Amino acid sequence: MMDVLFVGQLCYDEDIRADGTRHESIGGAAGYGAIASVVSAEKTGAVIKLAPEDEKDLDYMRESGVAMYTLPAPVTTRVEVSHPTGKVDERKIVTLAFAGKFTEEEAAEIPAAKHVHLAGCNDHDFTMEFMEAVKGQGSTLSVDMQCFVRCNDPELGEMVFKDDPNKEKVIALMDKVKLDVLEARLLTGTDDLEEASAIIASWGCPEVVITREDGVHARVNGECYFEKFSNKRLTGRTGRGDTTFGAYLGRRVNHGPAESLKFAAALVSLKMEGTGPFSGTLDDVLARIAESH
Repeated sequence: MMDVLFVGQLCYDEDIRADGTRHESIGGAAGYGAIASVVSAEKTGAVIKLAPEDEKDLDYMRESGVAMYTLPAPVTTRVEVSHPTGKVDERKIVTLAFAGKFTEEEAAEIPAAKHVHLAGCNDHDFTMEFMEAVKGQGSTLSVDMQCFVRCNDPELGEMVFKDDPNKEKVIALMDKVKLDVLEARLLTGTDDLEEASAIIASWGCPEVVITREDGVHARVNGECYFEKFSNKRLTGRTGRGDTTFGAYLGRRVNHGPAESLKFAAALVSLKMEGTGPFSGTLDDVLARIAESH
């Protein structure tokens, strides 16, 4: 049985910087998260939906120790992310190709795990029926709320951000939930981290993690924690929240929330200093913690 299992898409990311330079990488929320989780939780797995001909591009996850499971799709998801203002939390996201939503029938193919994280990219990834079916298999469950506020324009493919009318029902189903500060403001009406997490917790989820440009906040059973990021440069913004939460989930298997948040902040700080998923080691993360504290 897996300790932590990530469910999502493989995604080809094309990142366009404010200066017009382009950087391509292989990612996706599940990939970024699982790579970060396995640093602490050796029994980390991922269920990835993608076109069968692209399965070779999952080798980087296998080589990192992630147990891999795949579901076939007609195409592999591809997105373009641009930062027109230069501010890292202001992004224009365009979906160029989409592998398709996870169906209720596919829930039966999810391997046994103590905790399942639904690492989606937009509002087409997970239905309530799929989430309820996964939760009914006995795992604790978390979700990335970008799955519900990022809405794909059916004609242009551009992501628009909208409040979700079912947010309280979704969050009540979860044991943990992940957001960034813009998503938190959209769902709660405030970008004050403690206020936003208190509102989200009141909807029935005891553990809330919110990332922001300068760091990451967690509210766990009413207690609040915050850790600053320590990255020395910002080369890799894409995947920041997914990496943070993945590292947090992996560390949470055997550690408390304060230690797990400190670990996650250090790991993602290292990740943001390069492109693509985290490529360091446990010793690198522990060294950054010692350096930052």
